[in-house]
Amino acid sequence: MTGGRRFSQAISEGDGISLIATVRAPEEARRAEGDGAEALLVYSGLEGQLVAIRAATSLPILFFWDGEHAESLEGADACIVEAGNREWLEHVHLELGDRFELALRIHQEDHLEAALENLDPELFVLAAPDEDDPLEHVLELLPDVPAGKLAIAELPIAGPEEVAELERAGVDAVIVGAANVSELVGDAPPAL
Repeated sequence: MTGGRRFSQAISEGDGISLIATVRAPEEARRAEGDGAEALLVYSGLEGQLVAIRAATSLPILFFWDGEHAESLEGADACIVEAGNREWLEHVHLELGDRFELALRIHQEDHLEAALENLDPELFVLAAPDEDDPLEHVLELLPDVPAGKLAIAELPIAGPEEVAELERAGVDAVIVGAANVSELVGDAPPAL
């Protein structure tokens, strides 16, 4: 794994839910860190920004992987990868597993079961794409995440009420827009 920043450690510390801010540039990363984010998310296509973002912040960086070579991900600490069949997960592990923590993105319960059988990751991203009630969908997936694993929610967040509900349910972190961090943490960054 790169550097001394363990993504999983950053989001599991403290009592509250961690905010993972989606950023595109170093300025957004600095602002998100100042506003109280505990980690950053950079999407595929922006791997050229990773080194500059890494230089701008001490927060761990989660990268949304879409097949890029591991060598092009300098600055990232962990990668979100889509759950898939055994062959796909073996490919992912060979490409990324020794360099980055892996967070498997789960849409359905059977994807979670397959991921546990084939890779047994520590991190799960519970995603709710195109759902009528994305919060309910994430909360339905959550009980299937085994104890000792970390759950990250990926869904549209309307405000602090949804973050509080995810926290009460036991979600460890939630992905939010960088511009929303300060409103979601309130007056002070989350307790560490």
